Amino acid sequence: MGRLDGRVALITGGARGMGKAHVRHFVAEGARVVFGDVLDDQGAHVAGKLDHDRARYTHLDVTSEADWTAAVALAEEAFGRLDVLVNNAGILVFAPIEEMPRADFERVLAVNATGCWLGMKAVIEPMKQAGGGSIVNVSSTEGFTGAAGLSAYSASKFAVRGMTKAAAQELGRHGIRVNSVHPGGVLTRMVIDQATAGHDGDRYLANLPLARFAAPAEISRLVAFLASDESSYSTGSEFTADGGLLSGPGY
Repeated sequence: MGRLDGRVALITGGARGMGKAHVRHFVAEGARVVFGDVLDDQGAHVAGKLDHDRARYTHLDVTSEADWTAAVALAEEAFGRLDVLVNNAGILVFAPIEEMPRADFERVLAVNATGCWLGMKAVIEPMKQAGGGSIVNVSSTEGFTGAAGLSAYSASKFAVRGMTKAAAQELGRHGIRVNSVHPGGVLTRMVIDQATAGHDGDRYLANLPLARFAAPAEISRLVAFLASDESSYSTGSEFTADGGLLSGPGY
């Protein structure tokens, strides 16, 4: 018996990094999964490693309402219902406010915040029809605290945290739970790219009680818990997986 037996999930940003880990873990836990991304070659490769009866890939630009409509329709057509949404897709741009072009700021908010909002909006009706569901919005520790060079990312992740609480208030009466997950440093390509660009990973690790980055699967297990009935009385809540980053001063 898997933790997610019988569930149908839609996962964004599933072609690589944490999203790919979520897709694989959900399938291993018994879910049937539709996952989307804009990285179509990589998404198709991930899907090709999974049972077609358990996982389907679709192109999904989270800023596109049409793409959301198509992804939800695929889940219902392929698997008959939709129970879980994991709003995982996100982008990160490092730049001081003084140097960041407005277009970059708006692009980060469009993907990370507006994309999350559009996803929640798109799944409400199918989750009502299914008798309830679980929405898991992936925020960040930057949804609690700012950092130099991350004004756009922090703004977007604070927004995800706030939208989660508002949605939980609106959707609880329909049996739809909405929670946010706040990872710290996770060993993904996005993090590696920033580290090789000269950002100080050593200083970050030196101030963590658990002095290491997380493996993506460690976040996937938390996301699966929130998607499952094991978290049936949790909604509007924030779940951190940050190695102790937010536990006290230091970083």
